Amino acid sequence: RFEDLPPISLVLLSHNHYDHCDLATLKLLEHRFHPEAVTPQGNGRLLRAAGFRKIEELDWWQTSSIASLPVTVTPAQHFSARTPFDRNRALWGGFLIEVEGRRIFHAGDSGYGPHFRQIGERLGPIDLALISIGAYEPRWFMKDVHLNPAEAVQAHLDLGARLSVAMHFGTFQLTPEGIDQPVRDLRVALQDRGVPAEQFRVMEVGESLPT
Repeated sequence: RFEDLPPISLVLLSHNHYDHCDLATLKLLEHRFHPEAVTPQGNGRLLRAAGFRKIEELDWWQTSSIASLPVTVTPAQHFSARTPFDRNRALWGGFLIEVEGRRIFHAGDSGYGPHFRQIGERLGPIDLALISIGAYEPRWFMKDVHLNPAEAVQAHLDLGARLSVAMHFGTFQLTPEGIDQPVRDLRVALQDRGVPAEQFRVMEVGESLPT
């Protein structure tokens, strides 16, 4: 429940799509915690509309100057829109976060591209990568903006991540693949590429990872 959340000091907003940017939730977070917010360029107005005061908008590869820990906005292959009239007027991206000497990469929403290798080369080594595996069918329509599980495995390899965790699946029914299809397809993709399952984890709701 929202009231059971621990203290939140920093919000990272990857882009403005409704399944990632809910103004009602942002308003609750600001009212209760007054956190800092870091986001790609053009998304500050949404955060201000939610009451946020400590906001930093960054371009790809820029590192925050206000966050309480090092946060760098990273490239992604996606798009932005809140209405039919504002397509790509705000930037989208992922985040590289450094915590106690460890690097955590959150890919945001992204299709597959050379940016994963570039992120690994410029910002690695990456200890933990959070990579999307869902909302990928039909491929002719979704391939440019969402990874499928095979591409997620390739992104894991491109990044050189020590460990990856699957995300962006099993929550909203956004696309026609079955709700359990991403996990099954990931299992096949890992076997095909010879990547041990323990290097790309699928976690249960509420499960924790040992550090």
